[in-house]
Amino acid sequence: SVAQELDDLLACLGTIQSKVSDSLATSGQSTSAEGNTTDNLDSILKNLTHDMQDLGVATVPKGNCAFCHKPIAGKVITALGKMWHPEHFTCTHCGKEVGSRPFFERDNKAYCQEDYHQLFSPRCAYCTAPIQGKILTAMDQTWHPEHFFCTHCGSVFGDDGFQVKDGKPYCQKDFQSIFSPKCRGCDRPVMNQYLSALNAIWHPECFVCRDCFCSFTDSSFFELNSQPYCELHFHQQQGTVCHGCGKPIVGRCVSAMGHKFHPEHFVCAFCLTQLHNGIFQEQNGKTYCNPCFKKLFV
Repeated sequence: SVAQELDDLLACLGTIQSKVSDSLATSGQSTSAEGNTTDNLDSILKNLTHDMQDLGVATVPKGNCAFCHKPIAGKVITALGKMWHPEHFTCTHCGKEVGSRPFFERDNKAYCQEDYHQLFSPRCAYCTAPIQGKILTAMDQTWHPEHFFCTHCGSVFGDDGFQVKDGKPYCQKDFQSIFSPKCRGCDRPVMNQYLSALNAIWHPECFVCRDCFCSFTDSSFFELNSQPYCELHFHQQQGTVCHGCGKPIVGRCVSAMGHKFHPEHFVCAFCLTQLHNGIFQEQNGKTYCNPCFKKLFV
């Protein structure tokens, strides 16, 4: 329509007027030159306004620009509770025209998206870049969700959560594997119940005799080379098991034919009489008293 075309013309002239004023101020030209140019444009705008009113076309200004404080006759941007010429609504930091693009407000000032995030958004503790989307808060720091991961394996944490050591996050598996005490028996991490014995930590099921792997029902055990043994296998390792009865020798013993015996078990293989004073005869790996030896073999 004619009214719309005239309105656009007024807007165009208003824009030219604003840009000319800004250009003169930037270039440092004389105040009188600036004033003459501005007065000429103002005169043109006023004449057009009067002519349009004579034709019956309403030309009421939409308001004054919050930046240049001059009437806005054409396009207008409403933001921050004020009205602006489009070319005057700019980013506070970089000065670029915001126009109809999204912007952020801080302290009643407008910022383009890039500058706002660079200036005010929290930064990721891993990559130090501004966090523009989802944010994760942990260890009194902020992170991109994809950058909060296990220091050892690099996996992003799941529902199991994480553990912290020396200011670094670890998944539960790696934390236990690296920092939990190890069982002397199986060398795996000890996480729950444990036994403390022989200056070491043990899983209860791992604290058994090193030879027969039986648990110590009476809570007593024998130590050899920092390993636990039941009584029988401890004496076997020490060579102190009776060759006659197969049981450990705790007190006195008799050594003969490369073996050890309880004194009462060192007997004649034929008459079973106890052999005293170390006097015996040997035949085929067996011990005999003198009378039986003579009777059987002489």
